[in-house]
Amino acid sequence: MQVESPGELLFAQEHSEASLRTPQEIYAEVFREMRPRTPMPLIRIKFLRYANASAKIKLEDGVLEVRIADTLAGAPDLVMQALAEILLSKLFRRPVPAHSNERYRRYLNRRDVRRSLDLVRQIRGRKQVEDAQGRHYNLDHIFEELNFQYFHGLMARPVLGWSPNASRTMLGHYDPSHNAIVLSRILDRPQTPRVAVEYVLFHEMLHLRHPAEHRGARRCVHTKAFKEAEKRFERLGEAQDALRRL
Repeated sequence: MQVESPGELLFAQEHSEASLRTPQEIYAEVFREMRPRTPMPLIRIKFLRYANASAKIKLEDGVLEVRIADTLAGAPDLVMQALAEILLSKLFRRPVPAHSNERYRRYLNRRDVRRSLDLVRQIRGRKQVEDAQGRHYNLDHIFEELNFQYFHGLMARPVLGWSPNASRTMLGHYDPSHNAIVLSRILDRPQTPRVAVEYVLFHEMLHLRHPAEHRGARRCVHTKAFKEAEKRFERLGEAQDALRRL
């Protein structure tokens, strides 16, 4: 006898259901269930060519307009309903139901959906990245030094560059869709110690070696293996102190 887990049962339920309702019907049903003081509006659903799985909602002059990425147009009814519950909850400033977040994130984390979204981002997305040679630091040179020191020189070089804007909240990120590592322009200045730039770049290089793991609705970016590898950075404490002073 084979016993199915709750996650497997949920997956089967979502994908055995045919699309019996239009998106407008789903949003009208969720709207009625929420019972806001606002009268039932005219509902307009637009599927647009976004570069990711974006969705936006607004209510204006008796019209509820929902803009959804066309990559979600084929989502099962239960997933579309979960998205409606998320968007309408945010619109009316109510707590988002946990089961809605769970169902929607589980769908986005499906391997086939992730591959489709990555392909769309490659085709439609425009990566804003400036040259690896900054005013003070050259990311190509630093990458090769780190590659030799920590990866035996075996890591293929991705696209490297500085961000157009000097962000303090995101010092670096790896974009798998474009195979690009981008560091914040705020690090490319004389008062930033080189060890801080090395550490941020090393951190992003680890994302190539240790990709995110998807466990149902959870997406684990910094896995146990990632964290263990990060400890190998020789001047870790010094680099982190320098970043805290930024």
